[in-house]
Amino acid sequence: MIKKRSRNEARLIRHKRIRNRIKGTSSVPRLNVFRSNAHIYAQIIDDEKSETLVSASSIDKELKLENGSNIEAAKQVGELIAKRALAKKIEKVVFDRGGYLYHGRVKALAESARAAGLKF
Repeated sequence: MIKKRSRNEARLIRHKRIRNRIKGTSSVPRLNVFRSNAHIYAQIIDDEKSETLVSASSIDKELKLENGSNIEAAKQVGELIAKRALAKKIEKVVFDRGGYLYHGRVKALAESARAAGLKF
């Protein structure tokens, strides 16, 4: 019998394949996105030092969101991550969509981060 992979298993395989090509450095860190059913999270990561430089999520008290799992929340998280990155003098990043399709919440987060001043 053929066993079908779950959506998350397939996403993790796509994510590993993407991560073979994308590396965050000190000069150009990686903007990683994770989305759950309830929230969306973004981190800017330096893979050489294995440390998170900046993070933002729909859970942050600063945003005061009622629903953290819609496109509006993703736009606000994108603006917040860009604002925090620019405050730490990070202007250019590599976008890592985490195996998700570039669509919906992931796309909204990326476009709002670009509009707020991040370059990728």
